[in-house]
Amino acid sequence: MATLHSAPRFTQIDGLAGTLSSALGDHLVSVHEEHGELLLAVHRASIEDALRILRDDHGYQQLMEIAGVDYPSRAERFEVVYMLLSLTKNSRIMVKCTASEDTPVPTVTTLWPNAGWLEREVFDMYGVLFDGNTDLRRILTDYGFEGHPFRKDFPLTGYVELRYSEDEKRVVYEPVELAQDLRQFDFMSPWEGADYVLPGDEKATTPPVDEPKTTESPKQTGAGKKADDKAADKVSAGAPAEEEGGKDAEPPKPTEDRPARAKRQGKTSDTAKATEPKKKVSARKKPAAKKAPAKRKAPGKKKDDE
Repeated sequence: MATLHSAPRFTQIDGLAGTLSSALGDHLVSVHEEHGELLLAVHRASIEDALRILRDDHGYQQLMEIAGVDYPSRAERFEVVYMLLSLTKNSRIMVKCTASEDTPVPTVTTLWPNAGWLEREVFDMYGVLFDGNTDLRRILTDYGFEGHPFRKDFPLTGYVELRYSEDEKRVVYEPVELAQDLRQFDFMSPWEGADYVLPGDEKATTPPVDEPKTTESPKQTGAGKKADDKAADKVSAGAPAEEEGGKDAEPPKPTEDRPARAKRQGKTSDTAKATEPKKKVSARKKPAAKKAPAKRKAPGKKKDDE
């Protein structure tokens, strides 16, 4: 037989908000749902007590993550978000509190030992202090690093860069040197029709753009009145072309250069052969007859010399 687990596949958050709100009491600031998850906001000083209640009384045994968020326009610009998981209820919730640069957040290393490294990461990236953490050191950046990279006022290029020096045979820090300043992409796209000069094009002259020539009739050329008047003049029609002769076509009229001739008198029956086309005679010559070879003369007898 298959054994069914007693824990549900997931916990509905409809009644969960009221249950946790009544359990947290004065520790709670607000509760609402975001993207299918329950988000609880509690007072900064009560964060440890609120998380202990959720762990011990409501089965949220695991601390999965601690994240930071920076809102520079707020009085307390940082939010510290704790993400809890309940294995028995198959449920996740988020608990958050606010803080500033000078107001530390109570540590929760007394509840979860893994919170030590998570709090160090938030301190390294945002500069949030955690009261009670005995090992609050940087964990991602190098020793002697200045600033906190995830703050909104931290430059994307940073302040220093490191490289390996062949002369000193070690890694050295140097001020950031870029070929050009970091571009600010706060302008409109050229395809949106913005009228501005891009960096590097200050000295370029904009070529004049001619207005398109639009006319309402063929007589209006768009090139001025003189061209319009010329186009309006009709081209003089030439002499009509003579029609090709047919069966009933009249004979051509005689001209002065070639006067008409009278018809021939007499019989024309004997002229049939003259009108017939002559047969072509082959231009090949007959090969000449071969000459018979000449007979050899018999040698004459020599007279005996006396």
